[in-house]
Amino acid sequence: MAKCVKCGKRKAKRECPALGKGICSLCCGRLREKDIPCPSHCVYLASHQSYQARRIIDKKPSSLAPHLDPHGDPLRDERLAWLVYHIETPLMNIAEQDPSLSDRQALMALEYARETIEKGQTVILMPDDPVKPKNKWGELILASMENCRFDRGIILSREQNPYTREEKLVCLERAVLSIKYASSENLEGRNYLDQLCDRLSRIDRATDANSLIKF
Repeated sequence: MAKCVKCGKRKAKRECPALGKGICSLCCGRLREKDIPCPSHCVYLASHQSYQARRIIDKKPSSLAPHLDPHGDPLRDERLAWLVYHIETPLMNIAEQDPSLSDRQALMALEYARETIEKGQTVILMPDDPVKPKNKWGELILASMENCRFDRGIILSREQNPYTREEKLVCLERAVLSIKYASSENLEGRNYLDQLCDRLSRIDRATDANSLIKF
């Protein structure tokens, strides 16, 4: 039996429709929809999607930022609402450009960003970095968060007033919660993305950041 096209070590027990070659089950699971652009008709993708999405939605929240009420909504905090806006804006831009983007793909991008921050990888990985599979939409979210600054409605230079790891995590989890409720667990649709595009398009980009707590 041929070796896996990705690792070159294990047996290629699965035929990958995206790569047109054989792949081992471990690389298939590790790289699926991250390093490999899986087509919707792939049988291995279909069998995995519902499990993966449920795992993300049911994942326990990380520790909240110390100054937050554990039962509070980050959108009620001006500073955190601004960060949530910068998390969701890349998803809106992608959704407007690509009508095929689903709520599940948006969820995977948020999970990618969350896992990256949880593991302490605050520096955006370069395209040729072999450390972990990439999610291109997740990378856009990370970049947007990295450049986001807030101070009483004034955006500062990137050297000032950075967000903490805990603040980033709680805002990512807020975005995941939005998908959970907007999609009604039909993650192959675009209920969340359509609502997101409509919501953010109604925000005057020139208004004070305080208005973000209203969306």
